[in-house]
Parts: sequence; C-alpha cells; structure tokens
Amino acid sequence: MDILNKRILQDGKCFPGGILKVDSFINHQMDPSLMMQIAEEFVRIFSGHNINKIITIEASGIAPAIFVGYLMHLPVVFVKKKQPKTMENMLVSTVHSFTKSRDYTVCISNDYLKSDDHILFIDDFLAYGNASLGIIDLARQAEATIEGMGFIIEKAFQTGGDILRKEGIFYRALATVESLDNCKIVLKS
Repeated sequence: MDILNKRILQDGKCFPGGILKVDSFINHQMDPSLMMQIAEEFVRIFSGHNINKIITIEASGIAPAIFVGYLMHLPVVFVKKKQPKTMENMLVSTVHSFTKSRDYTVCISNDYLKSDDHILFIDDFLAYGNASLGIIDLARQAEATIEGMGFIIEKAFQTGGDILRKEGIFYRALATVESLDNCKIVLKS
C-alpha cells in the first residue's frame, strides 16, 4: 500500500531494539483518511472470506477494526487487557507485549465469541505474534473459526509471520518492514 509506505518513511521513527514508532498517524494520533484507506484495503483483501465478526485487542487495533467493521457492516469486539468485574462467561488467555515488556491477562466474553463465529482479527502490528497467539487461543476456547488476520504493519525480521504460517492462518500486512538495523527503516517494495 503505497500511501502507507510513504507515511511510514516520512513520519515513522525508529528506536533501538527493533521499535518502529508510528504514533503520529496510526496508534496515538490517528489520520482518519489514512485509516479509512487502510480499512478499504483490508475489506478488499478479506471480502471473499466468510466473516461475521471483527475482533481486535486493546488498544491500537480498535480504530482500524472499527473502520473495517463499518465498511463490512459487521460487529467489532475488542479483547480487553483487564478483566472487568461485570464480565460474565469469560474466556481468558495470556499475551506478552513486546513494546511494554510485560504479560497481560486478556479476556473476552463468550457471549461475543462463539462457536458459530467466523472472525477477522485486525491489529496495528505483527511483530513476534504474541497478540495473534492470544487470539488463536481464545478462538480455540470458543471453538470459533479464524478466517484471517490483517495487520497494518508487519516486522518481517521478527517471528510473527512464521508463527502464523505454521498455524495455517491466512494473514496479510499492508506494509512490511524488512529491517530497522541502525535505526534505518527499510520497507519491502
């Protein structure tokens, strides 16, 4: 996706340790026009799949998931990183955050993730695949079907893509970072 690649190169910032900061247009301050174009591309990619629900995880995946849900006329459910006192019939998994270097106990109500659901998972980054593994675990607990996963950015030099391919998950990333060596952003062309 050319416009996304241009924005990453123009406005993205690299930090040591393989960290790409895109908070000026994706996951802190957001560019709604870009987010709509991202959603339109996800809809184009996944429109042939039997999807009845969009799933994401707090917090950075919520905005693109909402746009995709709006365009596909589907409900959007986000997996929570804290267990609310009011949630009943809960499915729980553990997700390690690469960025924050900590584990989260994530949860979703089994009222919103059921065995007849065919889900599309949307998130901002695919790095080590930890959030994806949490979603796979929750879907297995609910006996739901993962139809696909869409990521705004994949860090191809980390292991998330390998994990999803090994799991047999169909996924697409709209931009692929091949390297952040020496804090230089190198995108797949």
